[in-house]
Amino acid sequence: MLLQLSLLHFTILLLSTTSSSGSIAKPGCPERCGTLSIPYPFGVGSGCSMERSFDINCNASYDPPKPFLSILNAEIIGINPTNIRINFPNLALSSYGQNGSIFSVIYRLSSTRYMFSDQNWLTAIGCDDMAAVTGQANRSFSGGCVSYCQSADDSGGVASCPDDTNGFGLGTGCCRTPIPKGTTNLFVNLTDVHRNWRANKLFSTSYAFVGEKVTSNFSYRLNDLNNATIFFSDNWAAKNTPPVLLDWKMGSENCDKSTRNPTTYVCQGNTDCVDFDTNIEGYLCNCSKGYEGNPYLDPGCQDVDECADSPCDPNAVCTNLPGSFNCSCRKGYSGDGMKDGTGCTRLPPSTIINVAIGLGVGLGFILVLAICFYLYKVMQKRKKRIDKEKFFEHLLLQHQTNEGTLERTKLFPAKELEKATDNFNVSRILGQGGQGTVYKGMLSDGMIVAIKKLKLVDEDQLEQLINEVVILSQINHRHVVKLLGCCLATEVPLLVYEFVSNGTLFELIHNPNADISLSWNMRLKIASDIAGALAYLHSASSVPIYHRDIKSSNILLDEKYVVKVSDFGTSKVVAVDQTHLTTMVKGTFGYLDPEYFQTSQFTDKSDVYSFGVVLVELLTGRRPISTDTTEGDRNLASRFLASMEAGDLDTVLDARVSEEGGREAVITIARLAQRCLNHKGKMRPTMREVATELESIRMSQMPSTARNEAEETSVYEVKPMLISDIDYTWASGKSEISSPSDTRPFIPDDIV
Repeated sequence: MLLQLSLLHFTILLLSTTSSSGSIAKPGCPERCGTLSIPYPFGVGSGCSMERSFDINCNASYDPPKPFLSILNAEIIGINPTNIRINFPNLALSSYGQNGSIFSVIYRLSSTRYMFSDQNWLTAIGCDDMAAVTGQANRSFSGGCVSYCQSADDSGGVASCPDDTNGFGLGTGCCRTPIPKGTTNLFVNLTDVHRNWRANKLFSTSYAFVGEKVTSNFSYRLNDLNNATIFFSDNWAAKNTPPVLLDWKMGSENCDKSTRNPTTYVCQGNTDCVDFDTNIEGYLCNCSKGYEGNPYLDPGCQDVDECADSPCDPNAVCTNLPGSFNCSCRKGYSGDGMKDGTGCTRLPPSTIINVAIGLGVGLGFILVLAICFYLYKVMQKRKKRIDKEKFFEHLLLQHQTNEGTLERTKLFPAKELEKATDNFNVSRILGQGGQGTVYKGMLSDGMIVAIKKLKLVDEDQLEQLINEVVILSQINHRHVVKLLGCCLATEVPLLVYEFVSNGTLFELIHNPNADISLSWNMRLKIASDIAGALAYLHSASSVPIYHRDIKSSNILLDEKYVVKVSDFGTSKVVAVDQTHLTTMVKGTFGYLDPEYFQTSQFTDKSDVYSFGVVLVELLTGRRPISTDTTEGDRNLASRFLASMEAGDLDTVLDARVSEEGGREAVITIARLAQRCLNHKGKMRPTMREVATELESIRMSQMPSTARNEAEETSVYEVKPMLISDIDYTWASGKSEISSPSDTRPFIPDDIV
């Protein structure tokens, strides 16, 4: 839509801008040249305009000085919000004699911000002459008109031009044709056509020019067409030739695109972008309603204080608002408060009392309703919390394997955990994952803990949560992460774990920017500690537990790099006489026992296979699944077994393992890993055998004093155990395997 603003509006804009913001020009730049105000984006002097197209040269040799548009070297008559008026003598055409010459002028504006306005037309004066105009707007165009005289004494020897608004009316010795909006390239010529009607040309001179549309009819005597000096005198041109109207615009795209690029968009604050035209790209800026100033000059348009003009009734109070105002009747009056509205009418005394009573009763009723609604919501929230707590407690009792599980699990008050995490402040977040968010917190006794706040859980997630609480409440092992308690009196359960500060084994092995590099002794101790924890889970109690998701991202490390096995969300307690569990296949791709994947029967040897992959990670420093290798080499276990069979172990070993580990010890552990990765579960060692062999190798490489101390502390603790899994759905829909990128850097959870 084209922005239409009148010259009066523009004058008011300049006056209001001067009064409100103090300047219409860029700071430090002239605001006037002679009698003409120069608003930004136009400017006089270096750096005073927005760009070269708006540079103005103020010629002080005139009195008063005259402004000239530098890019066209044309005098500026006026500047409007959408166009400028200039004297454009270059478009005047010369006279010619009886030889029938054609005179033409070409002018191009395509490299500027200007276009010919459709408020211009081409005027031709003369007898038996054709004025033609061609050009380029949003598309090419052409047109023209013929000025005709019936005789040399036609209409009493006086010429007249069409005085209708479109220039298509009849005239004598004069004709007009319009110029389309958006014209950037203009070609004008004047041609003698008297031979079409008569033998001799009536008058020797013709004249044509482009100028602003004026409906007033200027006239001249036809005999003057024999004297070219009359038309080319300065006085005649100044009196009869109107200025040319040039539209100006910003940008080369309409508002919907321009506003998306803040680096080139020129409209400042509190302004509206207005499309230049539906068919011509570009835009203009206008102050928003209730604001005034220069929309192109930083900081933009300023709020108009409408109250300064007293728009309200005398018995009303005017309040100025950003971009608007409000009139409110004084006490004892009613109405809209506007001068041009209903105003303010005094209320009868009885009406005032009744209104006051009605307001009091209404406010009182609303207050009572608000209190009742608040109490109702509080009671509903309390009931919901109690119901959830009872529901969680019921599930705990349903899933516990031994009596007293709930009694042995510490129940934390919700307020204590909110205070510990600064009301679950985002700055306390340790990690986020599929189950929920983990926060670092400090309890009232100063203990640093990790608090898992679950998302709204479905039945499967709730089953895993309860399973983890039941199992971890029964385990007390230095290499198994400790569950300190939980909070059930909330919308979603909160689990409180010991804080494990050094992230996961996965990060330590595979993060090239890790602060510490794993030595051979560290790798050996970590492998031995993991094996000891799993041996404890499998066989140190009459009720074994299978972990089911052993992987390096589920092995946490504290500040001294002591191992903490985590993530017991889907662990299972198995009966003593059970040899396997038949379940939906779950686990992590790259660590998953292939025999379990084929049969859906999980045994203690399935955990042994997963541990074997972790052991190979420690030996090689490589990820269980690699995406930067060929299709056949992506699986670490397969590559390792292939290298062992080929007797080419050195090609896969980590450089530091090769340098620091004794050849015999490294080969022994590699063979142990090979046995753990046997495709047949029955051929794999038990976790107790693995733990014993690893501990033996570690002891053999320790000094005698350290060896004695280690032997005194290498006793397995006896507690029941569990099995965990992470969901990862296969395309078949029958199996679920979790991504190898799942990591738990702080606590046992699906936190990435």
